[in-house]
This record gives sequence, structure tokens and C-alpha cells, in this order.
Amino acid sequence: MLEQRGITVEYPTIAQWVREGRFNGAVRDETERGPVWRIPVESVESFEPPKMGRPPKPKDEAEKSAAKKRIRKKDPTRLLKTLS
Repeated sequence: MLEQRGITVEYPTIAQWVREGRFNGAVRDETERGPVWRIPVESVESFEPPKMGRPPKPKDEAEKSAAKKRIRKKDPTRLLKTLS
């Protein structure tokens, strides 16, 4: 079902999402072969995967970081300051 919607992830990722509670109504059942997650169809159909990658820095932190990088590039005596 997820593949039909363009969500192609491996089983461990789905298991992590279930453990995190991202599928409403999911229930873990113990069977002879081990634990099995039962996820309601409605929950799978309405599921939106989390965004991948590192979240962006808050705007003020990103600006500070960019300013530091500009200072490092422009200051030719930076190396001398760190050595002394």
C-alpha cells in the first residue's frame, strides 16, 4: 500500500515508525512466530512519512553560522592568532 503512494522504505524503517506511534491504532500481537504489528488500513492510507534528513537550523543560528564562515575566510591573520 505504501509503495503505491511512492513511499519505498525498508522494513526496519516501518517498524520504527510503528514503535514511535506514527500509525494510529497499530497493535502489537504476540504469535507463535514472534511479535506482529497489526496496522489499520485507514491509518496506512492516511499516513504521511516524516521528512528525511537533518532539520534546518533556526534562522538566527543559521545567520550566525554564515557570519562566522565569512569572517574565517576574510581574516588572513586568523592562523597567526590561533598559533600565538
